[in-house]
Parts: sequence; C-alpha cells; structure tokens
Amino acid sequence: MVLGPTLIASLLFVYGFIFLTGYISLTESRLMPNFDFAGLAQYQELFDNERWWTSLTNLGIFGSLFILVSVVVGLFMAILLDQKIRAEGALRAVYLYPMALSFIVTGTAWKWMLNPSLGLEKLMHDWGWSSFTFDWLVDSDMAIYTVVIAAVWQSSGFVMALFLAGLRGIDDEIIKAAQVDGASLPTIYRRIIIPAMRPVFFSVLLILSHIAIKSFDLIIALTAGGPGNSSSVPAIFMYQFSFTRGQLGLGSASAMMMLATIVAVLVPLMYLEARSAKAMR
Repeated sequence: MVLGPTLIASLLFVYGFIFLTGYISLTESRLMPNFDFAGLAQYQELFDNERWWTSLTNLGIFGSLFILVSVVVGLFMAILLDQKIRAEGALRAVYLYPMALSFIVTGTAWKWMLNPSLGLEKLMHDWGWSSFTFDWLVDSDMAIYTVVIAAVWQSSGFVMALFLAGLRGIDDEIIKAAQVDGASLPTIYRRIIIPAMRPVFFSVLLILSHIAIKSFDLIIALTAGGPGNSSSVPAIFMYQFSFTRGQLGLGSASAMMMLATIVAVLVPLMYLEARSAKAMR
C-alpha cells in the first residue's frame, strides 16, 4: 500500500512516456503527434543530419573532459580535506556551495565572467595587460571548453564530498599498519586508499555521466549552443527540433538515442561493479 502509488506513478510518468516517445520516433510527427507508423525513417534522417553528429562530437568532448577534470579536482580536494586541517567545515561548505546553484545561474554568471567586453578580458585590460585575450566564449573552436570550465566549477565540490565520505570510511587500522611498514603517505593513497574506493568511483562516474549526457540548461545559459552550432549537444538538438522547428518525430528519435547512450554507459559500469564485488567475496 505504501509503495503502490509511487510504483504506479513511475510506470505511468517515466516508463509510459519513454514508450510514447519511442513510438513517436517511429512516426512522421511534425508540429503535433501523428500516430501513423512510419518505421525507421526518422532515425535515418537523424543520422544524415550533420547537426546531430556535431552535437555528438561536442558531447564527447564535453563529457570526457568534464568527467576527467571533475574526478581529478574532486579527489585532490578530498585528499587535502582528509588531512584534518583547520576550518574543514567552512572549506567544505565553500566547495559545496556551487552545487546549490542552478545550472541556469551558473551559466549566466560564467557568461558574464567570460564575455570579452565585460568579463575577465576587460578586467585584465583595465589593469594594464592590453595584450591579454580570452575570447573562448565567442570562438567557435573553443566555446565548448567554456562549458567544461563552468560545469567543473559547479560539480567538483559535489564530487569532493562523495570522495571525502569514501575516505572517511576507510579503516584507520589499515593506514596505521601501512605506516608501520614504512609506506609513505602518497604510496598509501595510491596503493591502498584509492583502490579501496572503487564503489565511490563507480557512483561518481555514474552521476557525472548522467549529468553530461542530459546537459541542457547550463549550455543554454552560457552559449545557447553557439557560436553557430559549435557548442550544441544532443539535448539542445532534441529541444530545438521538437519544440522550435516543428519536427517532433526527429526530436523524439534524438531523445531515444540519448536514452540509448545513457544505457550504453550505465550497463557496462553496473556489470563491472557487480563483477568486481562478486570477485571480492
């Protein structure tokens, strides 16, 4: 009786709409849904669309750099805080604060800071560094990297909190035994502590992958997918074609490909984690 309403709501509003989106992707739906079956025509049109492949390339660049840098920065900050330094609680709050902001706020703030006419570049010019340039926001080759900067700034504190919780869960006796054997602190972290945090790494990779694949509001606020389509990602492609270009079937096909990408990332990670957990028993 307690779980029944939640289960029904999930089946209807999550899996039901996934099924509906999947069926619409197999129709010739335009501005409004059209339920006449049309096969895989929308998927063929999707794969022939250059903007789709540009969006996938941008997602690959953004996702790989976002996950890698967030993990490295978050782990580094967690290790520093794990040394029982003073004002740890205040520092942890400072690092976690960006995660309390919405991606819209983050994108807008970084858009101001990276705008060449009023942000970092203008500040350096006012200080006398007239040769300083930082115009990534309006450079079609570098715009996607400004999204990486903003996303890492917002998410690395959350990653740090997860890693810090994992570090605090390591048995101190293991660390003391390694120190008695003469192991240095970097060696202890590299050989003992970090390998023992495999479940935390799994959770971090899963969460960051999900954030990267569905990224929309941060990019809309920061670059709006531009200049041109240089920072567009599949979520923006889906929104534009579904709701601004009147191609609902094509947008639904792109949404199903996004779902397939999430599953393609999720299933191997879950399999590897289950296999490693079984091997450790």
